Amino acid sequence: MTRHAAPPPDDQRVRLRAAFRHSDLSAEQLWTRYFGLGGDADLLDVEAHLEGLQELPTLQADLLALAVNERLDELTAERRVPFVQLLQDARPPGSPLRSLAELLEAAHRSPPERLGAIAREAGRTLGVDVTVHLADHEQQHLVPLPSGVPSRSTRLRIDGTLPGRSYQNLEILPSVAGGTPRLWVPLEDGTERLGVLEVRLATAEAFHDAGLRDHCRWLALLIGHLVASIGRYGDELERVRRSRPPTPAAELIWRQLPPLTAATDDFVLAGSLEPTYDVGGDAFDFALTEHTVSLAVFDAMGHGMPAAILASAALAAYRSTRRDRRGIYEQARSIDETIARCFPGSAFVTGVLAELDVASGRLRYVAAGHPPPLVLRGRKVVKSLDGGRRVPFGLGDGGFAVAEEVLQPGDWLALYTDGITEARDASGAWFGEERLVELLARASAAGHPPPETVRRLTRAVLEHQGGLLQDDATVLLASWRAPAPPPGV
Repeated sequence: MTRHAAPPPDDQRVRLRAAFRHSDLSAEQLWTRYFGLGGDADLLDVEAHLEGLQELPTLQADLLALAVNERLDELTAERRVPFVQLLQDARPPGSPLRSLAELLEAAHRSPPERLGAIAREAGRTLGVDVTVHLADHEQQHLVPLPSGVPSRSTRLRIDGTLPGRSYQNLEILPSVAGGTPRLWVPLEDGTERLGVLEVRLATAEAFHDAGLRDHCRWLALLIGHLVASIGRYGDELERVRRSRPPTPAAELIWRQLPPLTAATDDFVLAGSLEPTYDVGGDAFDFALTEHTVSLAVFDAMGHGMPAAILASAALAAYRSTRRDRRGIYEQARSIDETIARCFPGSAFVTGVLAELDVASGRLRYVAAGHPPPLVLRGRKVVKSLDGGRRVPFGLGDGGFAVAEEVLQPGDWLALYTDGITEARDASGAWFGEERLVELLARASAAGHPPPETVRRLTRAVLEHQGGLLQDDATVLLASWRAPAPPPGV
């Protein structure tokens, strides 16, 4: 970030008055812009400063100057004469574009473990110091990526900390902890939460730089995409997010799952699967299109690697049929045939298949020996979807029909496995459907979106069973709102 020598206060006030006269703004309009940038002087004080009758504190004077300069930029842009041929430096020095370009070029052929150092170099172009923190797979801690230099950053809890709140609520938050001004910026890939970006600032005055916040947000978005893309080329980013080695069964299942969060303009969904490092028989999947949303949850019999292989087979059969544009009935038959052919005997998988028409809210579903989905409406659970019942997949369909339900705008749909409701505490008491319903309703009333609701539900189930689950516990939570009508309708 380029620094210039500061003008004397008297000189700044003279220039400010001259610029204000050319801004076509009234004093009230200027004060409104200044207040929007974080200024806290009242209108009379601002007018007195403009007339040279009173001096504002340095920070307030600079914010007032920024408000005038932004208006002059607007006027200049309106009066600029276009060139016939546009010439532009591919990487303007000291700009956010240069920072993003350098990040992309450096990451193009770098191994995953270099990402922390590359992000730090990109931050320097913006005049800030950057550290990348990734959420661990349990979503309990934020873990810093190595950046090639000694760092004071440590693992941070997600619950009860400012960076954790930035991660939970997806908002940029300022901090002066330890005397160092910082911004905590959410790190996402699309809509999937990955962690936070710690941005250390040169001065506390930079908190009020709205442009810098935008630049840091753009940088965080690009780093989030890079975490998701180059992380597949090695193991280092995955190691950072693990607190202990997973079992081979858990490794197999996690490689099959889609992202934990996805969204369109009309739909948001989030999933979770525990125990993270010892899961075996549970799995979930989804697919979003412009017109439909497909959802599935599976719970294979048994434990360990046999259950993981069985669940993976059900998942593969489901995806293969769904991607062939065949409906729920054919998807269920394909899962039946795959399990019966590959696992002769009495192997089975319970599950729910569902498909929502986004325009109408029409939901079609099948529940194969599985807990029924729940519908939340108006901050409470209003219905258990008990239709579409059939025997578990792999035991023959026995004849079944696809059930239907019509959702209303704003409804939430919860699919889960029995590991949620059958989690037991030390006294043997189940977590139970009533507690599940209560927690979902409370999270909805508090305004938590599906990803944060799923995280809190998973934590509650783990705490109920003392942090050690006896069975896999999976939840897939979806929120739908009717699409906006086309223009002119």
